[in-house]
Amino acid sequence: MERSQLFDLMGELKLYGMKTAFDEIMATAVKRQHEPQRIIGDLLNAEISEKQARSIKYQLTIAKLPLAKDLDNFQFEATPINKTPRNCRTSPRGAGRPKKVP
Repeated sequence: MERSQLFDLMGELKLYGMKTAFDEIMATAVKRQHEPQRIIGDLLNAEISEKQARSIKYQLTIAKLPLAKDLDNFQFEATPINKTPRNCRTSPRGAGRPKKVP
């Protein structure tokens, strides 16, 4: 069977992982003289991995998580600043520090 026919059948069966990994798996199999069972197993593993990756991508899309933020896009000017020191390290009097017991 010709390569193009195999790809058509894989597309018809929605075996996109196999279709993507086919050339690499076949090149390795020819080089290392793998048995047919090993080649089919590698193709099936590629398909399973692709389906899992697609499933995760779909689940993340459905979850509608907020976009990741970084400091480059953060709007410092629009952020209100609290003038009262809240951390004992920034407080000039050392408020909030435990007292030393003599």
